[in-house]
Amino acid sequence: MLKLNSVSKVYDGKVAVRNLSLFVGRGEIYGMLGPNGAGKTSTIRMICGITLPDSGTIEFLGEPMRSELQAKIGYLPEERGLYKKMKVGELLVYFAQLKGVPRAEAKRRATEWLKRFEIESWAEKKVEELSKGMQQKVQFISVTLHEPELLILDEPFSGLDPINSELVMDVILELKNAGKTILFSTHRMEQVEKICDSICLINNGEKVLDGNVRDVKRSYGKNMLHVEFDGSDKFIDVAVSLGKAEVRDRQPKYAELKLLGGAKPKEILALIGDETEITRFELAEPSLKEIFILRVGETSQGTKSGASA
Repeated sequence: MLKLNSVSKVYDGKVAVRNLSLFVGRGEIYGMLGPNGAGKTSTIRMICGITLPDSGTIEFLGEPMRSELQAKIGYLPEERGLYKKMKVGELLVYFAQLKGVPRAEAKRRATEWLKRFEIESWAEKKVEELSKGMQQKVQFISVTLHEPELLILDEPFSGLDPINSELVMDVILELKNAGKTILFSTHRMEQVEKICDSICLINNGEKVLDGNVRDVKRSYGKNMLHVEFDGSDKFIDVAVSLGKAEVRDRQPKYAELKLLGGAKPKEILALIGDETEITRFELAEPSLKEIFILRVGETSQGTKSGASA
């Protein structure tokens, strides 16, 4: 559905995106991941036609991107923007009409979506009367009313509490099941593992890694040990001192350890004494966050080596 071919963008001498190529298949949820400032939003703005690439090409639905095709895209920007003096219902109908939806149909769709997000009672309220979370719901609805084929969401969970984050997550999955394609950008990688089919990891404007989520994680094998326990956590310090593990997360009753030097889970288990009761001991694939940290480290080392050479 969407293809970027060696796309680059420079602002005032600073490279925001460098030779980025990616492929988003029809009907999938595609995650564009990376830390703040990685180039995710710059890439999205080029896809939506807000800015143009300095080099490279963008194809959508098998054709070079143009304004007529962009009308088939719904874009939720990271920097939200609603007309605060307008009533919620009027605003949604107005946005839908801008995308070519007849007024009567726009009203019907707006009513359905407001009910879905459990805010139908706010239809006659002005946007400025809504909380930040409610405004975000309205913004989400506004980009889906024209039923776009591709929905682009930039940090869609920002500012939402856990309950509303789950609601938005459910809606994204419903849209996927309805055949829509969703591309979303986030730096919160734990969310991606729950819903994405494919990913692209970006750092400093360049692609670090991309592919099917399951294939990416499987390729790194199982080397992360998740331990939940009661009592003493001295076994963690012993494992680290012996060079058998590295701590990735440590809480009073939980630890995530990365096995080192070919160490086996049973070697860590043997270090746990009677003063510790184990409630969970699981060997798992690394998280996307762990993979990203590893790959960024590899590319940074490569850059340093190249510079010194």
